[in-house]
Amino acid sequence: MIDLAQDRPSNTLLRLGAQPIALTAAALLLLIAGVTSIAIWRAYTGAAPESDRVVASRQLQARTAQASEQLVEKTKGLEATQQESIDQLQVVQDQLQTMKRLLAAQQADTKRLSEQVTALNESIDGLRQSFASARATEVETPSVTRRKLARHRHASARKRSGG
Repeated sequence: MIDLAQDRPSNTLLRLGAQPIALTAAALLLLIAGVTSIAIWRAYTGAAPESDRVVASRQLQARTAQASEQLVEKTKGLEATQQESIDQLQVVQDQLQTMKRLLAAQQADTKRLSEQVTALNESIDGLRQSFASARATEVETPSVTRRKLARHRHASARKRSGG
């Protein structure tokens, strides 16, 4: 009898194993019921995760493309602005060089004119000194000149009267 007791559990397993079609059919029914319930739930809620993911990925791609285009436009704008700045800087540098040349020419003219003014002042001072010494000579010589004139007048008067 010991042998019979050991055969009972295996008989249960053998019974389940003897009806694999029924077990497979039950599993298939459960699987179909689950898929059907998921399909009904998606249809009822109107949400399909796969289509949502596809839509989300397309929106993300569109945003990425738009952001890329904006970056390209901004980069081109920055390049144009940078080129304009470089051009303006070049113009300012050219103007600075021109101003430096003009300033150097003006300084040379100022130096030349200053030297001419100094020479004129020296000439004027020389003329003043010459004029002052001529006056001084004039002041001393009038008495001599008057005597000569007086003698000359007397001589002329004698010639006329005595003649």
